[in-house]
Amino acid sequence: MPRDRKDYFYRKARDEGYRSRAAFKLKQINEKFRIIKKGDTVVDLGAAPGGWLQVAKELSGGKVVGVDILPIKEIDGVDTIKGDIRLDDTVEIIREKIKTPDKTPYLNTGTKGTAGADVVICDAAPNLSGSWSYDHARSIDLATSALECAGKLLKPGGGFTVKVFQGDMFPDFLEKVRGYFVKVKAFSPEASRKQSAEIYVIGRELLSGAVKMDEEYTVTIEDMGASGDGIAKINDFVVFVKGAKTGEKVNIRIRYVKPNFAFGERIG
Repeated sequence: MPRDRKDYFYRKARDEGYRSRAAFKLKQINEKFRIIKKGDTVVDLGAAPGGWLQVAKELSGGKVVGVDILPIKEIDGVDTIKGDIRLDDTVEIIREKIKTPDKTPYLNTGTKGTAGADVVICDAAPNLSGSWSYDHARSIDLATSALECAGKLLKPGGGFTVKVFQGDMFPDFLEKVRGYFVKVKAFSPEASRKQSAEIYVIGRELLSGAVKMDEEYTVTIEDMGASGDGIAKINDFVVFVKGAKTGEKVNIRIRYVKPNFAFGERIG
């Protein structure tokens, strides 16, 4: 606490009415990456005490939902849930909170991007034990749970931000995030303490999960695109194949994936 009282962002948060100095971390992340936009539906995992919720509401002005195993003091215009993000029951409660205005529930197929949040954020951290390797591993485990929860809640093309401690397991976690999003960056905001090992991973443009990078598929070309590429579909997901013609059955390898379409190259 004495260190915090001397901390610029701690004092700034207190003076501006934010519940934690972490509020400025989210502000700085958003200034650089525009992860939250006006009107977005935002879900904050591990949200207590609520500093990120306050900022998310300011940035979005839309639906904002906070989840934590601890109770969260009420914030105007924000829904809160007391629950464990690793449990399916909690995910279902979140889905109920982010239903469309006409109250039509989103499909629940168990695949990525079937729910309805535009952004999922997570500033949660494990209680520190003093053993760095143990704390790092627990941080990775918590961030992985947040990533998997985000995959169940986000719309295709949605965004994700999560805190994690740096260490030997971090590169593997970063690679895992790259399996979910088109664009992935690691970033340390100015509001993070200089001595802290925390870093934020930002994922943008959630992939649909219909196809995977470097996977091989056999497809039939159903149509031609405006640029002359053949168009095939894999589980109703559009794949462009250069040099293919309508009616051809071809073997392809996926080389590039976007939220709503992919590019495949012929093989064999």
